[in-house]
Amino acid sequence: MTVLAALIGINFSCSEDEEPSGGQPSIKYVRVTRPESSDSLLTGAFQGSLIAIVGENLAGAQEIWFNDQKATLTPTYVTSKSILVSVPSLVPADITNKMRIIFGGGQTLEHDFEVQISEPTVSSMNSEYVPDGAVATIKGDFFYEPLTVTFPGGIVGELVSVEDQTIQVRVPAGVNPGQITVTTKFGETKSDFWFRDNRNIFLSSDPFTGWWNEKYVVTDPVEGDPVAINGNYIRVKEAIGGWAWKEVAGGPPDAMGAISKNIPDDAILRPADYNLKFEVNTKKPYNNNMLKINVGLNDFVTDAYQWAPPIDTKGEWVTIVIPFEEVAGSYATAGVKMAVNPNGYFTRLLFHGGGDLDADIALDNFRVVPKVLRK
Repeated sequence: MTVLAALIGINFSCSEDEEPSGGQPSIKYVRVTRPESSDSLLTGAFQGSLIAIVGENLAGAQEIWFNDQKATLTPTYVTSKSILVSVPSLVPADITNKMRIIFGGGQTLEHDFEVQISEPTVSSMNSEYVPDGAVATIKGDFFYEPLTVTFPGGIVGELVSVEDQTIQVRVPAGVNPGQITVTTKFGETKSDFWFRDNRNIFLSSDPFTGWWNEKYVVTDPVEGDPVAINGNYIRVKEAIGGWAWKEVAGGPPDAMGAISKNIPDDAILRPADYNLKFEVNTKKPYNNNMLKINVGLNDFVTDAYQWAPPIDTKGEWVTIVIPFEEVAGSYATAGVKMAVNPNGYFTRLLFHGGGDLDADIALDNFRVVPKVLRK
């Protein structure tokens, strides 16, 4: 605060000629505190913003309220000419769009000022695939109640718990793939990700295609298996020795079939705009060895993208998100460059790394999808 006071060029220690003159308090304007923007006047500010109130006869201020929320007032930063104060971070229950200063003796000064409260942001889900009736966890910010979570098809979910950055909501029946919407009285936001995302899946077990290990495909889960989240899934449940060569799934385009063509050309050309995503469920920790992933390649590459341990989902499905430029960068390091191929791409999941792994890991829905949905 001391540094800020010096930067904005306001003397916040009262001298004799700054003492109240006995006149009526008044506010001339409110401005930002950045020196380079000192001529930027404000009619409102976001929660937590530091503002400078400039006026006359302000030294007797004892309280400042924004709507129904009391700000923290530091006497050092109150003078006859100015007050430096932060807009309260708590959300008001009664929105008046007024700033109210209370002076000694009970005198009150009101000024029009809007506390600009952020609309919700929706950044991710613990798992983008959650069955009907189960609880989904949504991450983001500014989740101010009352709020609603609307799933694709306009179906509203039942709220289980709400915190400022986490929502737990029960998934209603009949939900289709698509964006979710979080709505508060301060705005609504659609997710950039899709719930139950069925776009651009390049490795699936519905049905099995490829060269390797159809035996790993779970088509009819029994007791002890992870619950199915999108049809069949891959489950590797065996000991894998250090530097053993264990191909889990994949093959060349002619073996994979039409699914090998599902990676968008734009992702190959502009990988920084995309994410590689998949769901994983570990019944035992993935804490050794290495899973090497071939995606978007025109041949097999042993030292492809390496998805390294550790991860332990404790028997729950979670969504893994890997920036696709990291994948492309790992190929470049290996001397390989991605190129658009209308005939499809080579795909492989390969366990090959140091350390023995007592594996019990399930995988599903490998896909390359946009980071941000274009408006």
